[in-house]
Amino acid sequence: MTFNTTAARGREKHDRSRAQLVEDLLDQMTPWNPEERLSAFRSFLVGSLSLVHIHVLTILEIQGPLSMSRLAEELDVSVASATGIVNRMEERGLVERRHGESDRRIVSVHPTRAGGEVFERLHRRRREKLTKLLDRLSDAELQAFLIGLTAMRRARAEVAVDERHDDADAGPAR
Repeated sequence: MTFNTTAARGREKHDRSRAQLVEDLLDQMTPWNPEERLSAFRSFLVGSLSLVHIHVLTILEIQGPLSMSRLAEELDVSVASATGIVNRMEERGLVERRHGESDRRIVSVHPTRAGGEVFERLHRRRREKLTKLLDRLSDAELQAFLIGLTAMRRARAEVAVDERHDDADAGPAR
């Protein structure tokens, strides 16, 4: 057997074992049975907050205040539906409508302080739950997990850059 054949078989075996390792990691990272989904949704649905409300608050956090028509577009709903959503959120003190200074017909939706605090509460709750999980790991497991997560964050950033370049190379959608 030549060196090249031996090296090729070694690479092939490495590729198969790496692929299996990736599969095993995905299996560990992605199980989401119905009980876990329900638990996650319950933690999201704090009080009378719905997933639509979280979506609206996220859009406003990223893009800033939006007109009703622009918010409806972002939510992929009619302006009438967006108005109903904003009405309910306004009743709960999560957002407020403001009229434009130069044109009072223009109404923009702004998050309130309470709306902004929603994500702070979710962040705290998530950290509390994760702390309980991490407390069950040994020091060695914690160290290995940190190394893995740090590598994952780096890879995620690299993929995001690659996707932005791919999107820029593809040009505008038609």
